[in-house]
Amino acid sequence: MATEAVPTLPPEMASAVIDPKSYAEWDGLLDRFDWLRDNMPVARIVAEDGSFDPFWLITRYEDVMRISKDNQTFLNNPRPVVLSTRDAIEFSLKVTGSKMLVDSLVVFDAPVHPKYRRLTQDWFMPKNLKMLEAEIQSLAKATVDRLVEAGGEADFVPLVSAPYPLHVVMQILGVPEEDEQKMLFLTQKMFGGQDEDLSGTGMKDMTPEQITQIVAGAVAEFERYFAALAADRRANPTDDVASVIANAKVDGEPLNDRDMAGYYIIVASAGHDTTSASTAGAMMALAQDPEQFARVKADRSLLPGIVEEAIRWTTPVQHFMRTAAEDTEIGGQKIAKDDWLMINYVAANHDPAQFDNPRKFDAARSPNRHLAFGAGAHQCLGLHLARLEMRILFNELLDRIETLELAGEPKRAKSTFVGGLKSLPIRYSLST
Repeated sequence: MATEAVPTLPPEMASAVIDPKSYAEWDGLLDRFDWLRDNMPVARIVAEDGSFDPFWLITRYEDVMRISKDNQTFLNNPRPVVLSTRDAIEFSLKVTGSKMLVDSLVVFDAPVHPKYRRLTQDWFMPKNLKMLEAEIQSLAKATVDRLVEAGGEADFVPLVSAPYPLHVVMQILGVPEEDEQKMLFLTQKMFGGQDEDLSGTGMKDMTPEQITQIVAGAVAEFERYFAALAADRRANPTDDVASVIANAKVDGEPLNDRDMAGYYIIVASAGHDTTSASTAGAMMALAQDPEQFARVKADRSLLPGIVEEAIRWTTPVQHFMRTAAEDTEIGGQKIAKDDWLMINYVAANHDPAQFDNPRKFDAARSPNRHLAFGAGAHQCLGLHLARLEMRILFNELLDRIETLELAGEPKRAKSTFVGGLKSLPIRYSLST
């Protein structure tokens, strides 16, 4: 009896999907995903060198959406929720007893996940965020002031898109302003460990072991910092998110040290790096399209569209992994229990079956049901905050900038997980 052929990616293409450098070469990456959606929308990836466990790559929007919403069939927890080498998993097990260096909301499944999510969910809902609008407006104005003072030419990422959402999130979390640069540095090491610029090493060809050590070092530093912050907030509670987490109880018990550290880390890191990437993506798109820049400058009703399209077009969180809880089927392909799957948000958000001309940045795109925030029970907790921050910042930018263009070649991060621009040189004139 003949066995069913498994659609396995050729080694060269499989290598490109798991190579961080591919995500810095955006157009080539999107070309590959276009081919995969048409020819192998559910494809098996087997690393030639055996560095990764085999997994299924899912590239079509409808399949990624289905998996994202079905949190019973496709679990976050049994295996790492981010693509990890076998050595990294082994290292994490040895150091923490878990397959992930950080246990956080994105790792938990029901019934644990909803209990932990409810602890801070109200904090990030529009009703509560409305009380922060004036403060965010003030931060946005101060950020654009720095751009104005730069004199008409600047790198938008370190000057604007990195510090602005960082400052907002740290204010909410309760981290003192003097510690913000430390938070940025550690976040870049943790999410950008594959990139020599973001990891702080300057090493272009780091081994997986070196990357794991960089990430582990950042996590350990985060844990030390937040242990001290939690102790302070238990002794001296305030009205910030740090106090909510420090004094939280689940099933009547305080959070253990590891879960508490994971909660702080996910809020502190994921809350700004992704918004920074989307903000820079929107600015690049407008710099490349003077006509669209003029249109949104004249019509601020397009602001929500700019924000939503920037998040889709950039897709800062580029993938998550899921584990099949039972035998199932995706796109006609049999998936076995315990199989590991990569739901690739970049591929899904550039699927022409869902988005007309997906590579075009269109502030008027409607509908725009992108997957950059995920879907289902694990949809991004901070999505309302990200939208609010970006809308306020771009309103301020459009008030004060008259013309905008690129002043050099933008550079993307080499990262399979959280990506986006690490450099965006722009030239601009100011409104009179």
